Amino acid sequence: MAESYVKPGAPPGPPGAPAGPAAPPPRALGPPPQGSAGAAPRAEARPGAACPEQEECSVSADTVLAPLRAALDACRATVQKQVCNDIGRRLTVLEDAWAQGKLSAPVRKRMSLLVQELQQQHWDAADEIHRSLMVDHVNEVSQWMVGVKRLIAETRELPTAETDGSADTEPATEPEQEEP
Repeated sequence: MAESYVKPGAPPGPPGAPAGPAAPPPRALGPPPQGSAGAAPRAEARPGAACPEQEECSVSADTVLAPLRAALDACRATVQKQVCNDIGRRLTVLEDAWAQGKLSAPVRKRMSLLVQELQQQHWDAADEIHRSLMVDHVNEVSQWMVGVKRLIAETRELPTAETDGSADTEPATEPEQEEP
């Protein structure tokens, strides 16, 4: 049995040659372990959510899409037509994915929560749900979530009377008065 001997200071062997007994073989990376940190759904932990005790959430597409389309209609008077048309196209992509059963229960549930926050003019909460969906379900939501994000931003800029939420939760800014 012949062992290879490398003189001290000699160049290493050819590429692909065994590295010696001290180097372990490379390991293939697998999926992250189940229940890893950061995998817990942040937006679903709130008590009194849309599906408090059910594993499977049966939220209808209309429950989510009707308020989103109403918010888009409210934006049409002040937002550029091209922007509104893009948001509308992305909402149609969402609607088609929902109708074809391509959205998981957690995504449907969080979209229901997002719409509730939007209707109550809780902009930061709606934005946080949007971000959690992008982080946790990027492959499922990336085609249409940009439209929802833009809709949140545009709806936030509307005067409170134009939004679908009936309660004025944020005080209106008073116009500056000129002194004579």
